[in-house]
Amino acid sequence: MNVSKTQDGNSVTLLVQGRVDTMTAPQLESEIQALEGAESLTIDLKDLEYISSAGLRVLLSAHKAYSKKGGLTIANPNDSVMEIFEVTGFKEILNIK
Repeated sequence: MNVSKTQDGNSVTLLVQGRVDTMTAPQLESEIQALEGAESLTIDLKDLEYISSAGLRVLLSAHKAYSKKGGLTIANPNDSVMEIFEVTGFKEILNIK
Protein backbone atom coordinates (compact mmCIF):
# COMPACT_ATOMS: atom_id res chain seq x y z
CA MET A 1 0.00 0.00 0.00
CA ASN A 2 1.13 3.52 -0.76
CA VAL A 3 -0.43 6.71 0.63
CA SER A 4 0.24 10.17 -0.73
CA LYS A 5 -1.05 13.36 0.84
CA THR A 6 -2.06 16.72 -0.56
CA GLN A 7 -3.22 19.59 1.60
CA ASP A 8 -5.19 22.70 0.70
CA GLY A 9 -5.61 24.83 3.80
CA ASN A 10 -7.58 22.77 6.33
CA SER A 11 -8.57 20.16 3.73
CA VAL A 12 -6.43 17.07 3.24
CA THR A 13 -6.67 14.42 0.54
CA LEU A 14 -5.06 11.01 0.94
CA LEU A 15 -4.60 8.95 -2.22
CA VAL A 16 -4.51 5.29 -1.22
CA GLN A 17 -2.98 2.83 -3.69
CA GLY A 18 -2.75 -0.95 -3.56
CA ARG A 19 -4.38 -3.03 -0.85
CA VAL A 20 -5.61 -2.13 2.64
CA ASP A 21 -5.61 -5.36 4.62
CA THR A 22 -4.58 -6.63 8.04
CA MET A 23 -0.93 -5.89 7.32
CA THR A 24 -1.34 -2.38 5.86
CA ALA A 25 -4.37 -1.00 7.74
CA PRO A 26 -2.22 0.14 10.72
CA GLN A 27 -0.11 2.23 8.32
CA LEU A 28 -3.23 3.95 6.94
CA GLU A 29 -4.52 4.51 10.46
CA SER A 30 -1.19 6.12 11.43
CA GLU A 31 -1.29 8.37 8.36
CA ILE A 32 -4.78 9.57 9.29
CA GLN A 33 -3.94 10.09 12.95
CA ALA A 34 -0.82 12.09 12.01
CA LEU A 35 -2.87 14.73 10.19
CA GLU A 36 -2.64 17.87 12.26
CA GLY A 37 -4.89 20.84 11.67
CA ALA A 38 -7.04 19.04 9.11
CA GLU A 39 -10.71 19.91 9.39
CA SER A 40 -11.92 17.83 6.46
CA LEU A 41 -10.47 14.67 4.95
CA THR A 42 -10.94 13.08 1.55
CA ILE A 43 -9.68 9.56 1.04
CA ASP A 44 -9.30 8.93 -2.69
CA LEU A 45 -9.59 5.22 -3.49
CA LYS A 46 -9.25 5.39 -7.27
CA ASP A 47 -6.11 3.21 -7.14
CA LEU A 48 -7.25 0.90 -4.33
CA GLU A 49 -7.41 -2.74 -5.38
CA TYR A 50 -8.79 -4.31 -2.19
CA ILE A 51 -9.98 -3.41 1.31
CA SER A 52 -10.41 -5.90 4.16
CA SER A 53 -12.40 -5.62 7.37
CA ALA A 54 -9.30 -4.11 9.00
CA GLY A 55 -9.35 -1.36 6.38
CA LEU A 56 -13.07 -0.81 6.90
CA ARG A 57 -12.42 -0.37 10.62
CA VAL A 58 -9.87 2.37 9.84
CA LEU A 59 -12.40 4.15 7.60
CA LEU A 60 -15.08 3.91 10.29
CA SER A 61 -12.70 5.33 12.88
CA ALA A 62 -11.80 8.21 10.54
CA HIS A 63 -15.49 8.82 9.87
CA LYS A 64 -16.17 9.14 13.59
CA ALA A 65 -13.21 11.48 14.13
CA TYR A 66 -14.00 13.74 11.19
CA SER A 67 -17.77 13.84 11.75
CA LYS A 68 -16.90 16.14 14.67
CA LYS A 69 -14.96 18.37 12.27
CA GLY A 70 -15.53 19.18 8.61
CA GLY A 71 -16.33 15.64 7.54
CA LEU A 72 -14.84 12.66 5.75
CA THR A 73 -15.39 11.95 2.05
CA ILE A 74 -14.53 8.70 0.31
CA ALA A 75 -13.80 9.40 -3.35
CA ASN A 76 -13.61 7.24 -6.47
CA PRO A 77 -14.01 3.69 -5.17
CA ASN A 78 -13.87 1.12 -7.96
CA ASP A 79 -16.72 -1.34 -8.49
CA SER A 80 -15.26 -4.12 -6.32
CA VAL A 81 -14.56 -1.77 -3.40
CA MET A 82 -18.02 -0.21 -3.81
CA GLU A 83 -19.53 -3.70 -3.65
CA ILE A 84 -17.77 -4.26 -0.31
CA PHE A 85 -19.21 -0.95 0.94
CA GLU A 86 -22.70 -2.04 -0.17
CA VAL A 87 -22.54 -5.54 1.35
CA THR A 88 -21.22 -4.27 4.69
CA GLY A 89 -23.61 -1.32 4.92
CA PHE A 90 -20.77 1.21 4.77
CA LYS A 91 -22.48 2.78 1.76
CA GLU A 92 -25.13 4.05 4.15
CA ILE A 93 -22.60 5.29 6.72
CA LEU A 94 -19.86 6.94 4.68
CA ASN A 95 -20.07 9.96 2.39
CA ILE A 96 -19.01 8.36 -0.90
CA LYS A 97 -18.51 10.32 -4.12
